[in-house]
Amino acid sequence: MAMTVNADAGLSAPDTFRDEGLYAFRLDLNGDAREELTFKFRFGEPRHSDGHADGSEHRHVQDCQVRMASGEDALHGLGGELLVEGETGELVGRSGIRAYAGLAPDLFAIDGEALHGFMTSFYKEQKYVPQAFVHRRNSFAKRNVSAIVLEVPNRLLGEGTVRAWATASLVGHAPEVQVSRWGLPMITHIFLSDHSKGDLKEAFNRSLPCDDMAQFSEPIAAFVRNMTTYANTSGNPAEHGKRIAGVLCPATLPYKIGTFASFDYAGFNGRALGDDAMDVMLSLAANQALSDGVAPDRQRTRGEFPYFGEPYTHDEQHGVSAAAHPTGGVHAQ
Repeated sequence: MAMTVNADAGLSAPDTFRDEGLYAFRLDLNGDAREELTFKFRFGEPRHSDGHADGSEHRHVQDCQVRMASGEDALHGLGGELLVEGETGELVGRSGIRAYAGLAPDLFAIDGEALHGFMTSFYKEQKYVPQAFVHRRNSFAKRNVSAIVLEVPNRLLGEGTVRAWATASLVGHAPEVQVSRWGLPMITHIFLSDHSKGDLKEAFNRSLPCDDMAQFSEPIAAFVRNMTTYANTSGNPAEHGKRIAGVLCPATLPYKIGTFASFDYAGFNGRALGDDAMDVMLSLAANQALSDGVAPDRQRTRGEFPYFGEPYTHDEQHGVSAAAHPTGGVHAQ
């Protein structure tokens, strides 16, 4: 399980986790779009690092606890069995459980400028303009994020297919409030981007997967209907829109325990760090192969835990300016 937060960490965003935040991986084990099992990460207040023997450039360190919760504790609150604890920037583990939280390279890839032009043509001109994707510049190239990675034995999850998503909530002195939710990539940036229907992104971030069909299937279907109409890629755009809404709702990532991950146009079964999620979601929306021309930096992955490679160093980021509006580098896998 992996989620990333703090797009452009260390430049235009902090390189720390919120100490009043609760970061959670939530798993539906029986197909009801509600969590039966939750893994929760909590962090202490940031403090300056004393430096690392390996010469790494981590600026801050925080205490971290990982808990596993089921039943009512899986739905909300801070309760659960303590699995591992340690500090950010280090690998911790026991009994087949391994956790990491800290700086990592951003492995998401998107040409943000081209996507903006593509969506502007869609909404303002009612046109399908795939030629917008000729810029071919990854907006997240050589940028870092804060990553939370957890590996657990299959026995903790059971058998068959699980459906996963991740959340970030504010906890502590006030009632718990969910502020972000991620399951499938680019849902809010592409499929729920019609501002005339209200703030769908905010509604999605505060909602639960079990409510997705009722809340979001109509705007998703309408978006796909219009996209395939403008693109002339479907004989029945309305029916195709409904079908894609059924694929994307609830917005959870399915994975069959013990199989190889595969995230592509044909279907979802987990998602690997090097998968080009942007192209998959664009192709689903357009009902034809569509690429923004950029791909994840797969050389920045590794074959062993935590699977993210080393974050980009100051030297590697030379000439990379702070993002004016950090976007979209938040996802779960």
